Amino acid sequence: MKKFTIASGVLIYLVTVGFPSYCEEKGSAFADHSRKRIIKTAKRYLGVRYRYGGTSPFGFDCSGFVMFVFKKNGIHLPREARGQYYKGKKISISKAQPGDLVFFRVRSRRRRRRISHVGIYIGNHRFIHSPSRGKRVSITSMNNSYWKRRYIGAVTFLKEMNHKVDNLKKFALKSNN
Repeated sequence: MKKFTIASGVLIYLVTVGFPSYCEEKGSAFADHSRKRIIKTAKRYLGVRYRYGGTSPFGFDCSGFVMFVFKKNGIHLPREARGQYYKGKKISISKAQPGDLVFFRVRSRRRRRRISHVGIYIGNHRFIHSPSRGKRVSITSMNNSYWKRRYIGAVTFLKEMNHKVDNLKKFALKSNN
């Protein structure tokens, strides 16, 4: 009985406090709230200058901006765009929801065509990102010809974490027996 009480308590705590943004089911109030919170956090930093390697409001690069916004919402992501892409759960752009990440391949002198840019999808084919040197965090249309040609995919971190909640539920049930 004591094991069940402790396991249940831990599960309830993690689901309600430790994993608020991961409790995602279609139409879930938790999911809508966490997605809105991510977008709200990102919009707070509109106008912040781009800074290569930047991970703070003093200046962001693209992946530093995404990492910072998600960290503010309790979700820890890899530092680089490429790592964020490979760690997330791949989704089609038609399934993307506000708070998911969108990725692009941008040609540069040193890098061939590879994942090199990330932004946060905000809905209506728009995303918020820290574009490049000389620019500021802004909202851009994915229908813009430059970004449309370079789009490579989208990922979500919110749905992926739902599995951790399911695993905790299974653990609590096993502790009962």
